[in-house]
Amino acid sequence: MRDRPAFELGTRRIAAGTRETVDLHVSVLSDHTPVSMSVHVLHGRLPGPTLFVSAAVHGDEVIGVEIVRRLLRAPNLDRMKGTLLAIPIVNGFGFMNHSRYLPDRRDLNRSFPGSPKGSLAGRLAHLFMQEIVARSDVGIDLHSAAVHRTNLPQIRVSPSKKETLVLAEAFGAPLIMVSKIRDGSLRQAAQTKGVDILLYEAGEGLRFDEFAARAGVTGILRVMRHLGMISSKGVARPKTTPVRSTSSHWLRAPAGGLLRTFRTTGEEVAKGDVLGVISDPFGEIDTEIIADDGDLLIGRTNLPVVNEGDGLFHIAKLRRSDAAEATIESLTAQLDADPLFDEDEII
Repeated sequence: MRDRPAFELGTRRIAAGTRETVDLHVSVLSDHTPVSMSVHVLHGRLPGPTLFVSAAVHGDEVIGVEIVRRLLRAPNLDRMKGTLLAIPIVNGFGFMNHSRYLPDRRDLNRSFPGSPKGSLAGRLAHLFMQEIVARSDVGIDLHSAAVHRTNLPQIRVSPSKKETLVLAEAFGAPLIMVSKIRDGSLRQAAQTKGVDILLYEAGEGLRFDEFAARAGVTGILRVMRHLGMISSKGVARPKTTPVRSTSSHWLRAPAGGLLRTFRTTGEEVAKGDVLGVISDPFGEIDTEIIADDGDLLIGRTNLPVVNEGDGLFHIAKLRRSDAAEATIESLTAQLDADPLFDEDEII
């Protein structure tokens, strides 16, 4: 069988059946140091879809970088069909500075589709759209909660095609959030180009989380199997269907002080449950945090010191038929038994 054509990216040509890291020029720092966005291209010998997997659009969201690292080591990719574009660090400026933002203080995920003559954020966004999104059929963008907050592993999707929601279910994260897209986001810009994106949210900024990493790697491989890019060997389908939500809200601190939390992500809560207590430093005043509605706790703060108005607990509204805790326990047990993870990955 004759090899299919090479994949062209930047100034490089990646032959079918090979893999290569390509550096795309982004900018030059004030001290004349060049900055590039590195893309690892796996170009299968046989034709198939093109999938991009990106991480660290926000520079402090390091869990995605770890997920991409593990993905690129997966033996399932040896006989892959189609093309995988893996970008572990999109926002290299923020990554090096442990910052969510770019040096111009802009949020890259509010700067798409960008412009070749715009701000630094706009230029990086434009480069990503032209070199990555325009060449892809579907994307998976990896994120985490902000610093000092943590998220239950979840897929956020705003599908323009029915198949995208099918891919979200194939990913097998505990929760699917069908959510609106924000102006200037990668999801919005990609969707206008006919490329739908699964946005994976899990863990905390500047921290590793083993469950979040496992769920991310396994989910990407499940999507690749569903797309026909890899075989089903060693990639088990989720044993239960993820729970689904279309709305959520934050419970905010009614007072400042020291927070003691009683509930964590992945737990179902009922209206009236006490989720935590805020105490003043002298222990004279205790203020309970009461759930104003039931359903699934999908995010929370990790800081014990809070100010009035701070977001404390993120609660998602579920369909009444969903048994959330049982689903999460099942998916967690499946990940624990996954042969991909037969040794400790994070110490």
